[in-house]
Amino acid sequence: MKTLKEIEERLAAVEKELESSDALNAEELKALAEEVNGLFEEKKTIETRGAALKAIAAGKGIRRDAFGGGEKTDPLDTKEYRDAFMNFVCRGTPIPPELRADTFTGVSDASAAVPTALMEEIVREMKSYGELFEKVRKTNVPGGVRYPILSLKPVASWVTETAVSDQQKLQANTYVDFSFYALECRISQSLLTSVVTYDAFQREFIPLAVNALVQALEIGVIKGTGTGQMLGVVNDARVPSGNTVTMSDADFGSWAGWSKKVFAKMKKSYKNGVFVMAESTYQSWIDGMVDNNGQPTARVTFGMGVPATYMFRGREVVTVEEDVIGSYDAAVTGDVVAVFFNPDDYAVNSNLELTVKQWEDPDNNLVKTKAIIIADGKLLDPNGVLIIKKGANPSA
Repeated sequence: MKTLKEIEERLAAVEKELESSDALNAEELKALAEEVNGLFEEKKTIETRGAALKAIAAGKGIRRDAFGGGEKTDPLDTKEYRDAFMNFVCRGTPIPPELRADTFTGVSDASAAVPTALMEEIVREMKSYGELFEKVRKTNVPGGVRYPILSLKPVASWVTETAVSDQQKLQANTYVDFSFYALECRISQSLLTSVVTYDAFQREFIPLAVNALVQALEIGVIKGTGTGQMLGVVNDARVPSGNTVTMSDADFGSWAGWSKKVFAKMKKSYKNGVFVMAESTYQSWIDGMVDNNGQPTARVTFGMGVPATYMFRGREVVTVEEDVIGSYDAAVTGDVVAVFFNPDDYAVNSNLELTVKQWEDPDNNLVKTKAIIIADGKLLDPNGVLIIKKGANPSA
């Protein structure tokens, strides 16, 4: 690494070179710019190290912000707060006032924020476990505000020498607004009372919270009622009536049936979607299907160390648990057995801030704990959705 003197001398030389030469090409200028940026980074590192050494010499010790440009310690990421949070959830011990300062009230039944490291781990697990949740759009916009969905469909027209075409403008034809709904999972105290360390508590808490929240979010994306919860794809009245198809056993298991009833209905501008169906539906009915030439229409792509990717006629298939979409074999006439849509056309609106609340149930001598997240979800554009239902089979 250069010394400060060498860095200053080189910066002066570069400045002189730029002032005295007009013949530098684009590549040479780019190289000089990259060199100057590197020199400034080296200078900053040397100066920061010098400041830390001066602090030690003055008996002040090394501050954390001496190397982080003023970074402050996260009060929710200290060992003291993590241990206090564990005791709050496991044993009902209130968070000490000094750990709640400037953030929480002092009442005994107030909620406690999840420690930062644990919250970050929960978000990562949600994305890892929830394949459908991972694909939908995530937003964080205020509730109660109407957001216009714009459509731009200009039409070109022929004109004469003296005539002009009509002026066209962007129009907001529909609107969507988000509300605030609390999604909670209640945690059995019996599963946590024996935990004595934070690491063990984290291993127990994460699967409990994640599994419950992801399950509810994915169910909400597909079949949420919209009353006190997310509005699911299959219950959105804005989906055009012509986008719902019914398929008998013969149709559902044949290339010709899917071609005529499903793929023929896909609008060209909305073909970049995914199929969502139960794992058993894909394995029993889609995998192994062949076209009129005997060629397979479904394929499974395996990667090194990554989950298998299911494809059906060039479209990805996202398989879900049967509480999200039931299997075709268990369905009755009229049940939804698959959905085709672009996950980016569905928005889950949440700040992904999880809080834990605890209260006493004196009637049953229990201490109850629940994790809460605020979320809502709606389709932004319903026009590309295809809802596939099980139809009646012809009588023999």
